[in-house]
Amino acid sequence: MKSLSPIILALDTDEVETALSWIELTRDSVDVYKVGLEFFLKHGAAGLQLLRKSSDFELFLDLKLHDIPNTVAGAVASVVGLSPRFLTVHASGGANMVRAAVEQGPQIAITAVTVLTSIDQEELVKMGVSLTPIDYALALAKNSVDAGARAIVCSPLEVEAIRQAVGQSVELITPGVRPAGSDVGDQSRVMTPRDAISAGADFLVMGRPITSYFQKSPQAMRERALEMRESLN
Repeated sequence: MKSLSPIILALDTDEVETALSWIELTRDSVDVYKVGLEFFLKHGAAGLQLLRKSSDFELFLDLKLHDIPNTVAGAVASVVGLSPRFLTVHASGGANMVRAAVEQGPQIAITAVTVLTSIDQEELVKMGVSLTPIDYALALAKNSVDAGARAIVCSPLEVEAIRQAVGQSVELITPGVRPAGSDVGDQSRVMTPRDAISAGADFLVMGRPITSYFQKSPQAMRERALEMRESLN
């Protein structure tokens, strides 16, 4: 089986034509594309089917489901037909919620999101969480894997500790990666792509470090994606 590119390109747009262009320009360097709430709430399953007609790619469906177990199970049942490789749920929903998602979508890698990369220690304290981000992420990851999650989303700063705790069979996916010198935007806990892979990440979610080049020219975006892919070899 072909090994997948470690880059998951975030299709953070609500326009179908823009998403189609980004996919076309990056298929030489990307195998998995992330579709999140921005696109899905506007276009739904029909929009995803339009994207899939253009190219055969693996789908990271980033809905971050978080509700009572029965409701999450129903939501997973609603998207099983889209055949996502990854489907995100919030780890903070608890083991029973994660388990309900796994049971409803056994062919999907239910992917538990631990601590958002926009949240730092100060924000956790305001939320009433006394743990550090790494300790909280570690606890959430272990609880979710015990409930059947096959992938974990975490900050690259937590990858090494989580990898040691959950072993090699669980795929670790890290947003919050920025090339050296890049604007971190709304991310609080970041790392360079190369360092994140070295720490134990399987996949890196990348958006603006690649898609922002589309404003320069389509060719600039194509070259940027290839550059990022080659830098991870």
